[in-house]
Amino acid sequence: MAVATTPSVEELCVNSIRFLAIDAVEKAKSGHPGLPMGAAPMAFVLWDQFLRFNPKNPQWFNRDRFVLSAGHGCMLQYALLYLTGYDSVTLDDIKQFRQWGSKTPGHPENFETAGVEVTTGPLGQGIANAVGLAMAETHLAACFNKPDLTLVDHYTYVILGDGCNMEGVSGEACSLAGHLGLGKLIALYDDNHISIDGSTDVSFTEDVSKRFEAYGWHVLHVPDGNTDLAGIAAAIAEAKQVTDKPTMIKVTTTIGYGSPNKQNTAGIHGAALGSDEIAATRAHLGWNYEPFVVPDEALNRFRQAVGRGASYEAEWNEIWAQYKTRYAAEAAEFERRLSGKLPEGWEQSLPTYTPADKAIATRKTSEITLNALAPVLPELIGGSADLTHSNLTYLKISDSFQKGNYAGRNLRFGVREHAMGAICNGIALHGSGLIPYGATFLVFTDYMRAAIRLSALAQCGVIWVMTHDSVALGEDGPTHQPVETIASLRAIPALTVIRPADGNETSGAYKVAIELANQHRPTLMAFSRQNLPQLQGSSIEAVAKGAYVLSDSESTPDLILIGTGSEVSLCVEAAAQLSAEGVKVRVVSMPSWELFDAQDAAYQESVLPKAVTKRLAVEAGITMGWCKYVGSEGDILGIDRFGASAPGGTCMEKFGFTVANVVEKAKALLS
Repeated sequence: MAVATTPSVEELCVNSIRFLAIDAVEKAKSGHPGLPMGAAPMAFVLWDQFLRFNPKNPQWFNRDRFVLSAGHGCMLQYALLYLTGYDSVTLDDIKQFRQWGSKTPGHPENFETAGVEVTTGPLGQGIANAVGLAMAETHLAACFNKPDLTLVDHYTYVILGDGCNMEGVSGEACSLAGHLGLGKLIALYDDNHISIDGSTDVSFTEDVSKRFEAYGWHVLHVPDGNTDLAGIAAAIAEAKQVTDKPTMIKVTTTIGYGSPNKQNTAGIHGAALGSDEIAATRAHLGWNYEPFVVPDEALNRFRQAVGRGASYEAEWNEIWAQYKTRYAAEAAEFERRLSGKLPEGWEQSLPTYTPADKAIATRKTSEITLNALAPVLPELIGGSADLTHSNLTYLKISDSFQKGNYAGRNLRFGVREHAMGAICNGIALHGSGLIPYGATFLVFTDYMRAAIRLSALAQCGVIWVMTHDSVALGEDGPTHQPVETIASLRAIPALTVIRPADGNETSGAYKVAIELANQHRPTLMAFSRQNLPQLQGSSIEAVAKGAYVLSDSESTPDLILIGTGSEVSLCVEAAAQLSAEGVKVRVVSMPSWELFDAQDAAYQESVLPKAVTKRLAVEAGITMGWCKYVGSEGDILGIDRFGASAPGGTCMEKFGFTVANVVEKAKALLS
């Protein structure tokens, strides 16, 4: 006869995580119980023995960052937040998993639930965000730590799964992390060999450990991630001793561990167990508790995190007090950044232009603006996906961010657009006041659309600097000419898209972008390759309105020409010709639909009066969406096909972007 054994408090803790996940998913009839059941041991060890955090102050600066990259298993994180004493997740919140208005949504959302650092769910994004978090930590440490006082000192921990490792963005980001030697980045790989389609044998048989070794990571393996808590702890402890490279710990687990009939199957990945299987799992794991009940021994153990967290923060506060005394200037700068306050008068550094200044590309005025802002905004940090000399994004005031020189502000992303996007999101979400920017050709936003979308969803203060914004880029042809890209980016909610027409509008775009970044909102700016004139009447301040009257007739106009970016100058020249023929023309520069739509009705009417129905919009991109501004009696000069390989000027001419064609279309409207 078998003798019943009393479970240890550690076993009770692990099973508390498992059954909170099981019960929440069952109540919601929706969710992913398999990962929390399998990853509970590694998560418990990490949160119980290693993770430094304060549940009563989730925003304490020097906390370790935890990222659940496999965000579908979010009940793992919600269970941990509740169990360790975060006020943001109560037992009632657990019971409201995946319901309207709950603090426990279907994937972790940083803007919804305190204690969640980044928004995960699209696989691979979380581990790439974590690389950004780790880069932010190393940069701040290099900038602010002193030989006698270590102010910035925290780790970034990640739990990722097979799906994350299959996604290309994780490979891009982890390759860069290995190159940079991010020693405070530790990833626990939930190696359970199951994805939605079943066993990973059907599609994913590479040696992940060897791949990470090739990336330059320290790699460890815990063969029994189901029960070997000591082995997991030993691996994390060893990882922390390796300071010159990130560590990946492969923890081999069983998905849905404890479910007699569904563990190690795809069936437990993304569906509730059902009442019969839950009963069987309770019996199999000896869990004699009602749904949502956590035994006192386990809860008391978890809640020790509250006292530990208070001690961690108190210890750091002592260091901070000494730092403020010894290094007052650096402390003031550190405090300013954490507060989110921009330097007084920073906007006075924005360059200004007059029509007497020479015509230059807006990618060049972007470079001039970045370098004018860099000395007054030390929190500005970023770079390009291997297009630095085309995007013109190098900060001349600083070196490159590299292993051994983490104080550098120029980030070298390599040809890794998607990782660049996710890493910039992680830097923005670090909570240290850094303002990251990432750059590539506009058309290559297609490689990083998921990250750009998440920057808007997750409220990341990132600045996207995109150049070569139309068919005018020329000979590289339709593969590089972004005819539909601007329209598709405008479709992303909460993303502000700005296409400046000249130098003043470029400065205005950066003014908006910096201010929005400080409000945790992303901006995407699209700049020209070709030279553009500095326009009479262009304005830094007016960009914030989204659209404004650049030039006007003396009385009510017969026609309104609306342009963006490089096409505004065409509208200006066309207006001059039409005016000479007696046509009353207003030219409106509309750098940003989103900013204009945010203005009140009175301002919108002052720019685009309803009484003037003859309107022509001119933009070197697809015409979709412009009907909103030109109305039923207006017209649009655009490109509703792919581009062509030819010199940029030839492309613009062949596609009708000439002064003569604008005049012709305007006359057709008026007739």
